[in-house]
Amino acid sequence: MKTVALAVMDGIQLLDIAAPAEIFGMPGPHPVDPWYEFIVCGLPAARIGGWFQPRAPRGWDEFIAADTVIVPAVRDVDEPPPADLVNAVRAAQERGARVAAISTGAFVLAAAGLLDGRRATTHWPLASTLAARYPRIDVDVAALFVDDGSVLTSAGKTAGMHLCVHIVRTDHGDIVANALARHLVLPPDRSAELSGTDPQDHVLSELLPWVAENLNQPLTVTDLARHANMSTRNLTRRFNALAGITPLQWLLTQRINRAQKLLETTNNSVDHIADQTGMGTAATLRRHFNRAIGVSPDTYRRTFRIRVNQLAG
Repeated sequence: MKTVALAVMDGIQLLDIAAPAEIFGMPGPHPVDPWYEFIVCGLPAARIGGWFQPRAPRGWDEFIAADTVIVPAVRDVDEPPPADLVNAVRAAQERGARVAAISTGAFVLAAAGLLDGRRATTHWPLASTLAARYPRIDVDVAALFVDDGSVLTSAGKTAGMHLCVHIVRTDHGDIVANALARHLVLPPDRSAELSGTDPQDHVLSELLPWVAENLNQPLTVTDLARHANMSTRNLTRRFNALAGITPLQWLLTQRINRAQKLLETTNNSVDHIADQTGMGTAATLRRHFNRAIGVSPDTYRRTFRIRVNQLAG
């Protein structure tokens, strides 16, 4: 089990710790067993949002020992970050931990010297401040998040959610990460589309494009097995070994993923999208979409466009 440790400091905002707590603190919509062990570390007297106090946070020793450590946004970038936090972040990175910062948490990583010679980002209005204060950092003023190996940074609060989903994608693959993004109603990461196959598995690698070309057809698991020239039992075994789900679950995920893209990029009616994704009827699409994503197709389209506009602004 991978341990994710979240640092808490006095005065940080509750929203800045919500994304890591939601994503790493509970199983995703397609549970992976084991999921993450999520711990909160910091000073016992730390108050979040001016009123919330975490119950018995762990100490810095456990923070340093974690596989991934996350630093949320700091309250004021003009104040020096707490020395114990800076030292803990540096020690965690030296021990081999993956270190991630959300928004202005990048200033803590910079103070620890972790961003020297690296590409990084932070809350966009403060990117120039970070660059001026730490000239050895290659500050990207437009990235939602930056993955520079073992050190990751993100822009604002919503971008922090994208960063956390990216970490899940790195650890558990596209299927789990995309299901999580849909559950959170996040615009998906187009740099890592759903694959569901291992590139070295030639049978499934050839099956994927065929499914994509025929997704508007009422395909069944039997159709997939016939095209792959194997029995349904062998196909199911192969999918479980590589993706951790059944072929039917994978096929449904493909249909939902296609529906999301069409909702995001077209004004097609739900009836038309149901036909394009092989769902047959709008009622079937709505039932499966709501079960997988938690909202209706129409709500998803509206929410997606609102969030894209917020990110663009």
